[in-house]
Amino acid sequence: MEFQLGSALLDACVLSVLQKNDTYGYKLTQEIKNTLQVSESTLYPVLRRLTKDEFLKTYDEQYQGRNRRYYTLSDKGRVQLEIYQKDWTNFKGVVDTIMKGDKSYE
Repeated sequence: MEFQLGSALLDACVLSVLQKNDTYGYKLTQEIKNTLQVSESTLYPVLRRLTKDEFLKTYDEQYQGRNRRYYTLSDKGRVQLEIYQKDWTNFKGVVDTIMKGDKSYE
């Protein structure tokens, strides 16, 4: 992708991935990284911030003798995801209109 991702859009993508299933950090970062071409070093601070802002909860599970930190959406995170989804739909519509040359956005 050639466009820069803002923090809100990246937050929305992380929350969207987690609405399907809880997952651990590495798997989550790989899924997003392979789609959006962002680095793990960008994504881990996003996970920490979303956890601090109470949009995500964490829990640990044993895997091959080590703990894996899993992330799950909190109720507050589900509400925020709905807001992001509505905002994205509106934003996408405006950008599509502009990109297609329709002057109805004026």
